[in-house]
Amino acid sequence: MAGETITLKGKHGSFSAYLAKPAGGKGPGVVCIQEIFGVNDWMRNIANDLAVAGFVALVPDLFWRIEPGVQINGEGEGDFARAFGLYGKFNPDTGIADVQTAITHLRNVPGVNGKVGTTGYCLGGFLAYLSACRTDADCNVGYYGVGIDAKLDEANRIRKPLMLHIATKDKFVLPEAQQKVRDGLKGNARVTIHDYPEDHAFARKGGHSYVKASADAANRRTLDFFKTHLG
Repeated sequence: MAGETITLKGKHGSFSAYLAKPAGGKGPGVVCIQEIFGVNDWMRNIANDLAVAGFVALVPDLFWRIEPGVQINGEGEGDFARAFGLYGKFNPDTGIADVQTAITHLRNVPGVNGKVGTTGYCLGGFLAYLSACRTDADCNVGYYGVGIDAKLDEANRIRKPLMLHIATKDKFVLPEAQQKVRDGLKGNARVTIHDYPEDHAFARKGGHSYVKASADAANRRTLDFFKTHLG
């Protein structure tokens, strides 16, 4: 399946996004939030897989303010150096505003049933958490989000269902930070947390840290979650 690149118009400028639709052209919407590698092959594949599963998926370019059209498809030393350089310049506050722009746009795409969720990975996992706190998304899913522990003061703003997939051997989110997230969200009936005995990016299919069994389990839970809250 091949999607298309479209243009989104936000309050502070226009930026591109990758859009993938189901064969029938109809379904709930999902905004897929990028890692630090931009809207690359992996993110487009996630959107394509969601489209096959019956969702209209949109991947906004959240690095457009820094460098439009970033696509880092490797995991070599140079790839990571470039990605972390971009990440260091990224402002999550303007990024989450762009996520809201994508959500609003997707609600009005022909064929979308009016409901839109988010799913994000790494940086995107963090932004999926912030989406639960700051956007009007109907539900949100974060995979191994980096930095959630520093924003737990916003947890009381969560109004819609949130699912977090935590990699317990994550080199970028140490056990102390993971526990802080669990403690900070404990007791919130809208939040579901699943643990996986893997490293960061265990769901990046084809990546160095990919673990099929855990990725399949997380993705299955995500699809069931979306079908429950967006159907």
